[in-house]
Amino acid sequence: MEYINLSKDVKLSRVSWGFWRFKEWQGTKSEFINLTEFVLDLGITTMDHADSYGRYTAEEKFGDMLVDRPDLKNRMQFVSKVGLVYPSDYVRVKYYDNSKEYIISQAERSLKNLGIEALDVILLHRPDWFADPTEIAEAFEKLYKDGKIKAIGVSNYLPHEFRKLESYLSMPLSTNQIELSVSNYDNFENGTIDLAVEKRIHPMIWSPLSGGKIFTSDDIRFVELRKILEIIRQEVGAESIDEIAYAWLLSHPAKMIPITGSYIKEYIEKPVSALKYKLTSEQWYMIWTAYKGHRIP
Repeated sequence: MEYINLSKDVKLSRVSWGFWRFKEWQGTKSEFINLTEFVLDLGITTMDHADSYGRYTAEEKFGDMLVDRPDLKNRMQFVSKVGLVYPSDYVRVKYYDNSKEYIISQAERSLKNLGIEALDVILLHRPDWFADPTEIAEAFEKLYKDGKIKAIGVSNYLPHEFRKLESYLSMPLSTNQIELSVSNYDNFENGTIDLAVEKRIHPMIWSPLSGGKIFTSDDIRFVELRKILEIIRQEVGAESIDEIAYAWLLSHPAKMIPITGSYIKEYIEKPVSALKYKLTSEQWYMIWTAYKGHRIP
């Protein structure tokens, strides 16, 4: 496993394990401990959480599963996101809340639920157009001063949103967690990846397998994409096309950190295996061209 320095205090594994759908996992505590040991032994030590995952239940479930195994948590780095508010009996509409009070309270809630003393990285889940950037800065500064976070970042931020927020901060943003895959190039085309390279930060990548569409979709773009992924799979000697989809991300010089959201050992191994395969420029653009359906300019 490769590891990346995100800041002077934080080093993350090149592959992260995500808990977006952890609420749906129905295994026992002993089964989760076994799975966690397997994941850690692969070298995947970075855990990707959010206060709102599972409608605010996933972090507590994770903490409960490992309550008797602090030794496992000691081998991990914890990333968590805050700022999404979902409808409930007390909330009329989904909205964003990046206020100082909410950031601090939700970060502290995550620490309690996970059973840890500090987050390695706290991320703002989405840009909040109603937020006061000075409040965000004050929240981050207090959490850092109190030893409750080690680094800060954002998620789903466009370049102008990233630059605006960072101009108010006393510490640099260390990552931007974004959607990217062999079928989603928005963050290449809108300048987000260019900014990451400029800032020397390493993006975390959600939905790196296109939500499974690369395997199942009958859309002609995915049909053509699968053909090219299979050709490249044979060229490099990989076992499956999902390894090539991961390698497409991992080969990029931005040194991206894809998040696997699987709880099946065979699937969790795929991004780790993909680290072995460095795609050529030709192979990389074959994939781009296959999905786009036309040559690059």
